[in-house]
Amino acid sequence: MGLTITEKILANASHKSEVTAGNVAIVDVDIVMAHDSTAPLAIEAFYEIGGKIFDPNKIVVVFDHFFPPPNIEAAKLHQKVRNFVAKHEIKNFFTDGVCHQILVERFVSPGSVVVGADSHTCTEGALGAFSTGLGSTDIAAAMATGKCWFKIPESLRFNLSGSPRKGVYAKDVILNIIGHVGADGATYKAAEFTGDYVNNANVSSRLTLCNMAVEIGAKNGIIEADEKTANYLGREGNIFKSDEDAVYEEEYEIEVDRIDPQVACPPTVDNVKPVASVEGKTVDQAFIGTCTNGRLEDIEIAVKVLRGKRIADRVRLLVVPASTKVYLDAFRMGYIQEIIKAGGIICNPGCGPCVGRHEGVLAEGETCISTQNRNFSGRMGSPKAEIYLASPATVAASALAGKIVDPRGYL
Repeated sequence: MGLTITEKILANASHKSEVTAGNVAIVDVDIVMAHDSTAPLAIEAFYEIGGKIFDPNKIVVVFDHFFPPPNIEAAKLHQKVRNFVAKHEIKNFFTDGVCHQILVERFVSPGSVVVGADSHTCTEGALGAFSTGLGSTDIAAAMATGKCWFKIPESLRFNLSGSPRKGVYAKDVILNIIGHVGADGATYKAAEFTGDYVNNANVSSRLTLCNMAVEIGAKNGIIEADEKTANYLGREGNIFKSDEDAVYEEEYEIEVDRIDPQVACPPTVDNVKPVASVEGKTVDQAFIGTCTNGRLEDIEIAVKVLRGKRIADRVRLLVVPASTKVYLDAFRMGYIQEIIKAGGIICNPGCGPCVGRHEGVLAEGETCISTQNRNFSGRMGSPKAEIYLASPATVAASALAGKIVDPRGYL
């Protein structure tokens, strides 16, 4: 009986020839990540353990959820984490982007095991790694020991075939999947994405797919590393491939060429509908960024819609590059300038408005259309605000129209 990519990576990291879904394995980790929102709790748990950092070079700490600090309490939390970083001589400390983008650009390699104190750590599985989110206490234990225990997840295979229609992007594809599978349809499963659509997709699109795997409850999202992965990373890794006779709990066939632009309607991510069904909904804010859609390719898509036009008078458009590298690349390409000319606001690299603790907080009764990954009530500010999730093209087009629109008329 063959093994999946996920099973092979976890077997390798636990020094076994093979593992079986449902069994427990003690796994060596390659990267342990925490950010400014989760590191304070991890630090408290770490000191209760009373240990020392197992390897400072394998710890990554990122300030991204509320940086620069917007209030005194946030500044105190940052101070606490900075003191921890200095005391334990952790060199991998960053303030210039979203934690997942930092990991992608600088640390993750195919075949590695990555754990992060953030649920969207599944993003990095797009590079052929096992990458998953843990609670702050588990992260503290990983910092001290360099190990984690996992129940080996069963795998689900999503075979994505066909080419997307005009105006349809990876965000639309994954929203469509979430709408069909449901928020708990893959609880503690490995979501493996395959097929000719995935093979033809660029790494940015693959990252978007894996980023939202957790929105169907998956333990991890994963895509087989290939030549595109190697060219994107510029570094080598240990490439694992699923065996032809690998066992999947369930397989889904997704015909990408049948998908129209999608939108996730409040208050849940799996409340997915075609954009056409909600056209005309007035928006107050449009947001392009986050670990889901804050990369150069996402900004380029938005600029194609915005170029030479102005956003609606009553709308504020916020664009947050996922990292300083993305910011500088977008600036060199002239994208930042185009967004500003269109009336958009560029914020410093990081999570931005996504978690409602910093820029772009929503007031009662306001509506935001966003490229982020969650739209729960109160996520971006007032619990009486509404959040719609869509692709960068749909968000940009809606910012121009002042209401939710199908982006195909703007491309």
